[in-house]
Amino acid sequence: VVELDEASHRATGYSGGFAAYLEARATRRRHAVEAYETYVTERDRLRTRDREQRQWAVQGVARARRAPRDGDKAQRDFRLNRTEKQASKVRITERALERLEVVEAPYEPWQLRLELAVAGRSGDVVARLEGAVVERGSWRLGPLDLELRWAERMAVLGPNGSGKSTLIAALLGHAELTAGRRWMGPSVVVGELGQERRRLQQGQPLIEVFLATTGSTTTEGRSLLAKFGLGASHVTRLAASLSPGERTRAELALFMAKGANCLVLDEPTNHLDLAAIEQLEEALASWPGTLVLVTHDRRLIESVRLTRQLHLEAGQVVSNVAL
Repeated sequence: VVELDEASHRATGYSGGFAAYLEARATRRRHAVEAYETYVTERDRLRTRDREQRQWAVQGVARARRAPRDGDKAQRDFRLNRTEKQASKVRITERALERLEVVEAPYEPWQLRLELAVAGRSGDVVARLEGAVVERGSWRLGPLDLELRWAERMAVLGPNGSGKSTLIAALLGHAELTAGRRWMGPSVVVGELGQERRRLQQGQPLIEVFLATTGSTTTEGRSLLAKFGLGASHVTRLAASLSPGERTRAELALFMAKGANCLVLDEPTNHLDLAAIEQLEEALASWPGTLVLVTHDRRLIESVRLTRQLHLEAGQVVSNVAL
């Protein structure tokens, strides 16, 4: 694994697989923090000693000036030597400070603090497909039966072209059924992240699209988008001009602004950097609502505490396993 540092733009190589990289990265980070804390402790100690020694030297001179001029040569020499010794100590401390190797504070990268808002509980049955068929040219999905219940955490898995995204479209009503029936619970509030990130492809500035979608004030919208790394230079750009990763973060910001009780995420980690993926994993692991996840990301699958895995191949359900 080769990591490009955001601050220094330097590349660091790590041997081993991804798990080994994460462990080595955490170790390096811990050592960097420890080295910086040791440096700060020693720097502050020397600065305190330097300040105290200077103060003692000044006080010694002041006492010498206040002392009676009795002509006692021994007393005068004693006071002079003591002041010179104190000045010597100050110089020694100053040199120690100069020789102290400066350790820079570890770089604190931007972090996605993702908190997914929950829009209340839905009914026991969230959505249902009965004998559903979707046809696109010569390709066919189904017929299939599927019932999604409250707080289920289902992953839809399968190779590319197996019908995962089409199944999601059928479930949410985006794809017309050739046969069968679809039903969605009346209290279900869906938070959808489509694979193409099409919700934010309009020819309007991002902030305008965001405010129109969420009903937030301008201040609230800008503040929330900034938490997702989308600052002043992003919010005035046309939404369609944003990179796929920026659009992904903007759509995740929508979830925080609007709330949902059923998240449907199609390849949510595509285009996200590692730090954002880790934050997404943590947020989904504690999500109390219903979750439908389409992904090839094994680490994500392992982290979100699934209750069911649905496997598709060539438009057919080959397994539907409760975990």
